[in-house]
Amino acid sequence: MKKNQLVCPWQASSILTSSIRKVLHDPQRILSPHLAEGMVTMDIGCGIGFFTIPMAGIVGKSGDVIAVDMQVEMLEGLKKYADKAGTTNITRHKCAQDSLCVEKWNGTIEFALVFFMLHEVPDTERLIKELYDVLSEKGKLLFVEPVLHVCKATFQNSVDMITKSGFKAVGAPEISMSRTVLFTK
Repeated sequence: MKKNQLVCPWQASSILTSSIRKVLHDPQRILSPHLAEGMVTMDIGCGIGFFTIPMAGIVGKSGDVIAVDMQVEMLEGLKKYADKAGTTNITRHKCAQDSLCVEKWNGTIEFALVFFMLHEVPDTERLIKELYDVLSEKGKLLFVEPVLHVCKATFQNSVDMITKSGFKAVGAPEISMSRTVLFTK
């Protein structure tokens, strides 16, 4: 288990939704190829909803987005922005530092997003196992890490760990300033 992982503090949440980030990481462009109306999705480390709210729009009222974060302040910020956007299909879920605590959704999630956060997780093997369990039979996982924080070797170690847990790499969508792999279960 890794110690002293740095987690993006809720006080920096405005950085996560800056207009520059919207240019670099356009949620519609990144998510649309993987989502459809009615899907049940999960945003791991959702913060204040940079990807969560667009996900909710793409899956529509018949779909659902489970927004997972360990910081209550991030989830409260998400609620504020979701309410402002009129989004009603987001379920906010507080996880623990050492577990996603998402067992009640096991086998139901069709798409999970892990964007710029796996390097912050103290027990990555556990998180990957929980993601594997929560995904449906044909579920997809989009794994993205920042090139500035996560070196190529560390990213490859994470990819290897994900693959060893049963996931199959099926692509590497191009996302600015990022290392990416799309997996299926």
